Amino acid sequence: MEYFTLNNGVKMPAAGIGTFLLSPKDAENAVLAALGCGYNLIDTANAYMNERGVGRGIRRSGVKREDIFLVTKLWPTEYADGERAIDATLARLGTDYVDMLILHQPVGDYIAGYKAMEKAYAAGKVRSLGLSNFPEDRIRKVIDECEIVPQLVQVEAHPYFPQTELKKFLAPRGMALMAWYPLGHGDRALVGEEVFSGLAAKYNKTNAQIILRWHVQSGNIVIPGSKNPEHIKSNLDIFDFALTEGEMKEIAALDKNTRYYNMSLEDAAKVYLSLDMDFDNRE
Repeated sequence: MEYFTLNNGVKMPAAGIGTFLLSPKDAENAVLAALGCGYNLIDTANAYMNERGVGRGIRRSGVKREDIFLVTKLWPTEYADGERAIDATLARLGTDYVDMLILHQPVGDYIAGYKAMEKAYAAGKVRSLGLSNFPEDRIRKVIDECEIVPQLVQVEAHPYFPQTELKKFLAPRGMALMAWYPLGHGDRALVGEEVFSGLAAKYNKTNAQIILRWHVQSGNIVIPGSKNPEHIKSNLDIFDFALTEGEMKEIAALDKNTRYYNMSLEDAAKVYLSLDMDFDNRE
């Protein structure tokens, strides 16, 4: 495993498992499989409705809690009562702290939500803070109005949309980037690009492993999701080789500035703030 050092000195694994779209039981089994084959970064969220399952997987694994980097996210409807929401999140996960807590969407009273996370950080309930899906102007607003510069921003990133401009903003602030849709939402055109097929043959890897290796060498933290134990194991098998500078440039040429998720902030606010989700009503 390789690690990135965040701007508060906390070390974070470069690769982990995501649990988006997994049922509580599938998340439990995926976490158990992941921890059993060497993962130590797990990503979940209130909105995934599987935090209890993730917690069960951790406990079943027998891996010490301090050897796991656990990430979860607060949903916008929870921001206004953030202190209660954070305690409820910890209770669902069955832990007294998380290694990173993230605001999931840049809508609603996200400043109140971030300030609640800062209090949890000071109390030792959270080791690092992040933002998910925040554009640059709203990241600036958090930095300007709050006390702690976020450690990480989680956004869509892949070879067709490498977030070049955002990373220029994050770098001088020591803020890491975590990529969701790291394989382009499973787009066969992206995964099947000739450059990846050629490098896969050269290094005896899969196209997906080449893309994940590109992410890590680009400074991105990746969290590909799967409930298939073989896929889970394969996604972590990216640390025994390195792409050359020339190969990294070849991949950089694939940049189309094209994303797969295109909901506007206005539409996101209407949708996300209208959802009535009972996060405690899932086993």
